[in-house]
Amino acid sequence: MTDDTGSAQEPQPPQTAVQQPLFSATLKPNRSLGPRGFLILMGVLSVICFVAGITFALVGAWPVLGFFGLDVIIVYVAFKLSYRSGRLYEVVDVDRESLTLTRVHPSGKQERYAFQSYWVRVTLDSTPDGRTDLRLASHGRSVPIGRFLTNDERDGFATALSAALIKARMASS
Repeated sequence: MTDDTGSAQEPQPPQTAVQQPLFSATLKPNRSLGPRGFLILMGVLSVICFVAGITFALVGAWPVLGFFGLDVIIVYVAFKLSYRSGRLYEVVDVDRESLTLTRVHPSGKQERYAFQSYWVRVTLDSTPDGRTDLRLASHGRSVPIGRFLTNDERDGFATALSAALIKARMASS
């Protein structure tokens, strides 16, 4: 083959259609206290504990000062652990052929689950105490999804994902 300039060109393979996702969602845990609020909370807590600790130290109960400091450290560590666990997220992609769940842990480790969109089922089971359990199931294999979501969020996501799977099944037939 030659182009308009007369130079030879390599034959190009035919373009293949890229599967466009019909549905894509990223699920993240909610953390209601942002970084600025955390700094304000820790500042206020530190000032209160310091003033109370100094007051006890002035009346002779100086060991109490250490316990107030320990309280601040424990609250700080608890929030940091909570924020670290909040880095977990799940990505759900549905196209005509497959449903892919990618779970990314706070450490960066990824788990990937792939299902054929025609066969996968979305199950939302209720426990006797009123909690719900959202799962993807296919061919005897079941994977939990969205464990950090509230019951209402799980219910809404199950409805949206089920509708996307119906759309994918209709598109593939």
